[in-house]
Amino acid sequence: MTTIRFARAALLAAAVAFAVTLAAAHGDEDHSQDKAPAATGNAGAAGAGAAQPTGTAPQRQSDGSLFVPKAVQHQLGIRTLLATLGPLAATVELNGRVIADPNASGRVQASQPGRIEPAAGGLPTLGQKVAKGQLLAWLRPTASSIDRANQQAQLAELDAQATLAARRLARVEQLEGALPQKEIDAARVERDALDRRRAAVRASIADAEALRAPVAGVISVAQAGAGQVVEARETLFEVVDPQRLGVEALAYDPALVQGITTASAALPGGGAVSLRFVGAGRQLREQALPLLFRVTTPDAALAVGQPLAVTVQTGRRIEGVALPRAVLTRNPAGEWVVWLHTGAERFAPRRVAFEPLDAKRIAVTAGVHGGDRVVTVGASLLGQVR
Repeated sequence: MTTIRFARAALLAAAVAFAVTLAAAHGDEDHSQDKAPAATGNAGAAGAGAAQPTGTAPQRQSDGSLFVPKAVQHQLGIRTLLATLGPLAATVELNGRVIADPNASGRVQASQPGRIEPAAGGLPTLGQKVAKGQLLAWLRPTASSIDRANQQAQLAELDAQATLAARRLARVEQLEGALPQKEIDAARVERDALDRRRAAVRASIADAEALRAPVAGVISVAQAGAGQVVEARETLFEVVDPQRLGVEALAYDPALVQGITTASAALPGGGAVSLRFVGAGRQLREQALPLLFRVTTPDAALAVGQPLAVTVQTGRRIEGVALPRAVLTRNPAGEWVVWLHTGAERFAPRRVAFEPLDAKRIAVTAGVHGGDRVVTVGASLLGQVR
């Protein structure tokens, strides 16, 4: 009996397993038949979307290029330039700084210890225009009690000697005709000399020294205050003519001096100044040769001591495309790229190699060919499309 029951249970389990197997096989077959067309349809839609983007928003494609509708291009203000390949002047970039013209600048220093006293119009302030020889302040000499006592003792001695010399001159003048004329002249000269010595010592004790502007210009340094006690050789004011500034740059190749044609420097705000090469030193400074340039751009926004990147053009020629510096952007890898307008609504990034051409332009030596249309305005906005 038990054997019969066990056999029936085994047959029932085998039948159930066979039924489950058939159901599973039938379900997989239906799934594949239902899903395959849907997957094929989605792939086709995706391929069509990649080939022909739609919509009014810019889109980045899988190859890194951009789809930018015409309306968006107008909103971003995209501007392009047709690249022209040709010979360009090779350039060298040097580190420089703004200096004052030694013939149009000067310092006002204390010649002796003293106390500062304002002039009639008050002490000059930063940026104030001054004329050559204009009174800036007074320097009242100060001395220790011992020095002052010595000066007063010397003045008292000179007063006594001057009084005796005046009396002697009066006596010899009464004997004019009886005494030789040379004795009378000697007494007069002695009296005059003592008077001058007495006046000089008295002035050193009481008179103040006038501090005047050495050149015409503007006050660039003002370090004097009313009542301030200063030491000898201490700088109180500096005057600079802003229309006569120079730039000193360091060149590590002395042969560069022979091939300089033009030079310029870029300003932090995006502007540029033109420079004229004046000359070069003949002694190395910090293993480099100092070069002097004159700023020729009028009313340039420069300050003495300001660092500048000086771009010097030489007589050597290179083959490249001259483009504005604004075309350069960086890709996510940190490489320099430019954006090319490859179609009506297509833009593609291109890695480039370049050299500075001047303060506003670069020479692209690789990556851009003649006839390419390069984005000059709005390149940074294209790089932000994701």
